[in-house]
Amino acid sequence: MNVFLIILSCLLWAGSIYCLYGRQTAAPALSYLALVAISFMTGDGFPLFPVNNTILVGWLCITLVVMFTTILQSEPMKRQTKGMTFMIAGGIVGLAVGLLSFTFAASLAMRYSCMALGVIIGTALGFLLYALTPDGRPLGPGSRNFFNYLLAKGFPTAITLMMPGLVLVMAIALNNVNAL
Repeated sequence: MNVFLIILSCLLWAGSIYCLYGRQTAAPALSYLALVAISFMTGDGFPLFPVNNTILVGWLCITLVVMFTTILQSEPMKRQTKGMTFMIAGGIVGLAVGLLSFTFAASLAMRYSCMALGVIIGTALGFLLYALTPDGRPLGPGSRNFFNYLLAKGFPTAITLMMPGLVLVMAIALNNVNAL
């Protein structure tokens, strides 16, 4: 059953990243469903990952806020996909850099924080990189649309990428505990 749940959650996370390009309202929901699937994994009657109800309720609230803010955007903004590849790639790179916090942070809360900051900074830098390309000049840092577009597209991207990051932080922490 655990193998099925891992495959299901990986497929849901892949689907959520795919949905970031066009159906940004569904992306955080799919990522949250993957997190819920991971929470059902058990071994010898105990959960394999410490994804408890507090974590699930907190991420449900964050997911609902992101979905509603995406729904409230104007229709032309919802259809825009400019720079999404840069933001997603930047968020994934930021996630990888944030996961390196296990080398200096002993606290699990500090590891979560580093992962979240890495995703946020990576998403923002990815958009800034796109804004410096010829296609992204209208959305450049000097334009009035820079922060509007960054928040409209970057917020759902960051939240969608933080949920698999949460599980990866837990997996690294559990691997370090088991190695002792």
